[in-house]
Amino acid sequence: MPVSRLTPVFVAFSLATVALSACAPTSAGGNAPGSGDTVSGPRECFFTRNVTGFSAPDDQTLYLRVGVRDVYEMALFAPCPDIDWTHQLGVVSRSGSSVCRGSDATIISPGPLGAQRCMVRAVRKLTLTEVEALPKGRRP
Repeated sequence: MPVSRLTPVFVAFSLATVALSACAPTSAGGNAPGSGDTVSGPRECFFTRNVTGFSAPDDQTLYLRVGVRDVYEMALFAPCPDIDWTHQLGVVSRSGSSVCRGSDATIISPGPLGAQRCMVRAVRKLTLTEVEALPKGRRP
């Protein structure tokens, strides 16, 4: 194919790429209210292998103890039956071995009919003040 015929295709592709990149989110702004994520500061990630405990105050919220002092809150997309009663669960990352802010994880919890998979909507690291404000029975 002659170069002159490739040039218009290349130009059209380049313009489409620029137009799409203008729509991409940037780290300068905040997220939509109620999304469960905030974009102030660096990404807060943890490795799934470092989860040492958990607590579930209800069937849509999960608190994970990561290491010795960090606590992360996970908001689930939908109710995850019996997650507030289970004694074990698994955290699976969809983006490798770490979980960051946003919906990078799936919770696997044993259920009466086998393992159930519960999709995570949002992940955020709690501040020390927020951790201390949790009721003693709900701290992971």
